[in-house]
Amino acid sequence: MARRKKGEKIDGWVNLHKPVGITSTQALAIVKRVLNAQKAGHAGTLDPLASGILPLALGEATKTVPYVQDCLKVYNFEVTWGEQRTTDDAEGTSLYTSDKRPAREAIEGLLPAFIGDVEQVPPQFSAIKVDGERAYDLARDGEEFELKTRTVYIERFEIVEYSPEKTSFRCLCGKGTYVRSLARDLGQKLGCYGYISKLERASVGPFSLKNAISLDIFQNPEHKPSPEQVLLPLQTALDDIPVLALKEQEATRLKNGNVLTLLSKPDLERMSSAGIDWESRNNVTALTTFGKKAIALVEVTGPELHPIRIFNV
Repeated sequence: MARRKKGEKIDGWVNLHKPVGITSTQALAIVKRVLNAQKAGHAGTLDPLASGILPLALGEATKTVPYVQDCLKVYNFEVTWGEQRTTDDAEGTSLYTSDKRPAREAIEGLLPAFIGDVEQVPPQFSAIKVDGERAYDLARDGEEFELKTRTVYIERFEIVEYSPEKTSFRCLCGKGTYVRSLARDLGQKLGCYGYISKLERASVGPFSLKNAISLDIFQNPEHKPSPEQVLLPLQTALDDIPVLALKEQEATRLKNGNVLTLLSKPDLERMSSAGIDWESRNNVTALTTFGKKAIALVEVTGPELHPIRIFNV
């Protein structure tokens, strides 16, 4: 007999505003405990010294985490000039210093080189694995190692506020981008060094600061929030893919893991109206629903819908 899982079956997203001074794993554990959720995960680590958006997936929403991880992210951050640190942020110890300070024009002249596909070496203090070990563990132990250059995508990189000592930036970037590496590389190219002194993640795909929930709400012993007060629907993470409403028999077929074939003219028109290009030579991913419930993520090949993620909600 299978052992019953601890906690309640709760499905959806929490758009959490993580404060400075706590790890992403610690923040996740607090929310999971307060909501008594069976299963939970987050869609991208935020450093302890960083604040901002930490999307938390509960229950069946964990199946959509990869889609959020692939979304563009907005970061607001401050670079302090004149010093490079071991961690590339304020937590580390000093490596190099410089009396030179960059002019605004010099910074603006370099920013185009950091837009588009950019080669970047992650910070030594990062969660990347080297021969099975986390880079930050090796760095703390004083081990010498090199991290491979990675290609990351940066769509926008601009100055928000300038001063010779500290400059604030906003960056719109893709998966795997290290803002700490941006500060380090920019400082090196300017010949003055630099490190991140403030970092805030302002958005991750559909999750933004506008409707974020403070961690304080989950730490108030006098008022425990209910799931209904803090949860966003599972499909929040899938706001950029087509949604196809199903009939009950169609939903049942997909839920059972079967391919659904829609051949009639009204059905094909229904797919087209949902924004699904079923005639495309490339496979299309779509979300299927019945009523307000998400049924499955499907891969559309012509008139056939192949379930790739089934939601048990």
